Amino acid sequence: MTSPTPRSPRRTARRSDALSRERIVETAVEVLDAAGEGGLTFRVLTERLATGAGAIYWHVANKDELLAAATEAVVARALPLAPDDPAATDSPATPDGPDADRPWEGVHAVALRLFEAAEAHPWLSAQIAAQLAGRPGGTVGPRIFEALGRHVRAMGVPVEGWFTAASALMHYILGATALNAANTAAAHALDPGVDRPRVLADAANAWQGLDPAAYSFTRTVADQLREHDDREQFRSGLDLVLAGIAAAHPPTATA
Repeated sequence: MTSPTPRSPRRTARRSDALSRERIVETAVEVLDAAGEGGLTFRVLTERLATGAGAIYWHVANKDELLAAATEAVVARALPLAPDDPAATDSPATPDGPDADRPWEGVHAVALRLFEAAEAHPWLSAQIAAQLAGRPGGTVGPRIFEALGRHVRAMGVPVEGWFTAASALMHYILGATALNAANTAAAHALDPGVDRPRVLADAANAWQGLDPAAYSFTRTVADQLREHDDREQFRSGLDLVLAGIAAAHPPTATA
């Protein structure tokens, strides 16, 4: 009986190069966008990539690792981080800096990029939450925190307020984007003929039909629910958080 012929190292290297981890992750993102987490299986990937499961396992150990890699890839595209200025890492900016007249624009840019990424990838918000809870040593949380924190620092918030201010922004942004993504997913699950204005109108009518004694506030704002724009509501809520940070930590001008 002859022994199996060992794999050629050269052949293995060529196969590894042809099917890179990056290609696997990008294909996984495409599958997630089309079919959600439930539709992402190694069988589907082997069909999409025209390869065997073993070639995929060479790069990715399991589905959890693949989901983490897909999440990290999408967040990295949304929030590219240039090397930071070492001179700025230990002290807050002063209000006479280049962003003195527009201290919040950087935070708005980060927030809207995450908002748009969550809209483009309906699975993303749930996976960001899963990565933050289950993989604290991963890059997703630190990347979002860094992107926001640099702008918190540029606003002139003192060092002792950085963590709380950046955390408040991160919690608001991720919570709002997750809720918006959930609403979008729910709308897609309805009859294709039911559009967003109809969904909002039905919700507003339900609010107005609540018990006046128990839900006086909710009934009063029902028309605002009917007419609101998700993106503008998101931006306005972000401004409330930023206004609170600015009021709690007013920058002190240098002499």
